[in-house]
Amino acid sequence: MKRADFLKTGTLVALAPLCQPLFSMNKVVIVDEALLQRMISLNDKQVGSLLETVQEGKLSFSRKTAYEFSVLSASYCQKGSAYFQDARVLAKMEILARFLTFSQVEDGTVNIGNLESPPDTAFIVEIVCTATSNLQKQSLAVLQPLLGQLKNLLLKAGEALRTGGIHTPNHRWVICAALSQLNHLYPDKKYVARINEWLGEGIFQDADGHYPERSGTYSMVENTAFITMARMLSKIGLLQYVRKNLRMYYYYQEANGDLVSNDSRRQDQYLARHSAILYLQYRYLAILDQDRQLAAICKMIEATPWFEKEVLEQGLFYFQENETLQQELPSATLLPERYEKLFATSHLLRIKNQQTSITLFGGIDWPLIIASGRSCSPDFFSYRKGKAILKYLRLSTTFFSMGYFYSEGLQKQGNRYVLHKKLQIPYYQPLPLSKRKKSGDYTLSPSIDNRFWNKMDFSNRPTSNIKTLDTTIYLTEKDGQVELEFIISGQQKVPVTIELCFNEGGSFSGLTTDAKGNQCLAGPSAVYTMEGDQISFGPGVLAGAVPENLEGERYSTHFGSLKTKGTQVFLTGVTPFKHQLRFH
Repeated sequence: MKRADFLKTGTLVALAPLCQPLFSMNKVVIVDEALLQRMISLNDKQVGSLLETVQEGKLSFSRKTAYEFSVLSASYCQKGSAYFQDARVLAKMEILARFLTFSQVEDGTVNIGNLESPPDTAFIVEIVCTATSNLQKQSLAVLQPLLGQLKNLLLKAGEALRTGGIHTPNHRWVICAALSQLNHLYPDKKYVARINEWLGEGIFQDADGHYPERSGTYSMVENTAFITMARMLSKIGLLQYVRKNLRMYYYYQEANGDLVSNDSRRQDQYLARHSAILYLQYRYLAILDQDRQLAAICKMIEATPWFEKEVLEQGLFYFQENETLQQELPSATLLPERYEKLFATSHLLRIKNQQTSITLFGGIDWPLIIASGRSCSPDFFSYRKGKAILKYLRLSTTFFSMGYFYSEGLQKQGNRYVLHKKLQIPYYQPLPLSKRKKSGDYTLSPSIDNRFWNKMDFSNRPTSNIKTLDTTIYLTEKDGQVELEFIISGQQKVPVTIELCFNEGGSFSGLTTDAKGNQCLAGPSAVYTMEGDQISFGPGVLAGAVPENLEGERYSTHFGSLKTKGTQVFLTGVTPFKHQLRFH
């Protein structure tokens, strides 16, 4: 809702108490009244819908159930809300609390994807504890039955979290955060002991600021957990990890709020996530540290199209529980118009030049294994100019069905950056006499080139007829203009395909269409236009048809695909292949 529209509702008068300063450590702190007004209005809008949809016997359990409870609680607890202490809202909260209790299994956990999962239960507990804390502050007799039910629900879950296990690195910290909140509501030294047991394992953060997952999604989870523990257990040393991670993630943010995810080790390496998921952490530390740079990043996130949906619509109950978030941000400093930042630990390069941003990635986890927890994205280059977005560029060859190019690192040489990979594919000779078995029952093992598995005892076989494909890609950038030079040598007459994927919705000039309907670049240049912003790219080359199964045998043998939303444009060639492709 626009501020002008909001003022017309007359609710501003009711929100006057929000204009009053908070007093902390004898220092007057001004509440960001305008931001809170917007949050209250959007939260109330959701409550209006929930009053219709939350009905006994018509609910489906998910993490959303806890969010809906917290949205209702936020308006119920908020002076100035149209639903402040509204009996209708209380009735809906009671329905959801009963349903949450009903959804617990005997040991206190819940089933959301993973079965009887302590970590998934912790995500629910975090949300419900936040709402419970806000409800406790109301000190209303009419809330006591609901608070009693919530206490039983949370204590039962707490025992599961205190003794239960985890799957992934971030699960440790989300459980610790939930236990911190439980200890804040219902103090128990057993909760703190379990937290300290998990923390005793140590927290990994690399030199650049990544957590093990190298993921924006899970950075949000871990940063939130460390802030919670810092606040509720006075473990302020944990904030050093959050500061380092958030400063790094500034460079991962695109102008429209997209987070760069090429180097992620989790599912978001192929999914779009947005900087708004990090806003609460940036805001908390910007205010706590009076950090003008973090305040500027907050302002940058506030200007993205995702801010309203992911922060304003979902954040009121967090602001109520953590009053630091309600304070006005410090004055923002100016963020740089130009930077060039190489993250050596994940082999990711980020260059920003005014409205142009460039990503180059060479840091997958070798050997290449397609699995959660490993970096395996073939998206090694992207280029953006305002709203014109080249989402990714990939390179594929038909060399023994190896598929997409994956670099062994990213190096800087002089004024250019280098990606490189040398593939060597052998043929196999008979086993030595000493390794043979009359039964023919040899070890099931991977081939030397990791292309496939078989009962062939590959490691003990002599090799011959080794075929080689050597690929080098150079990136040179000046004032936002980029040249990519591709040099592929070794085995001759191997088809090569360069695949460019642009954001859907734009228009092109300078392209041709092949017999299969693929858009191809064969001329000197082409232009992609999106809402007035343009990317010029070329020259092109078209030496043959675009092959099928660009992903290679790792995917095609299981009928998998890496094709994403967007508009693909192709260039084709054969080895030996040398080509310069320019973007501006």
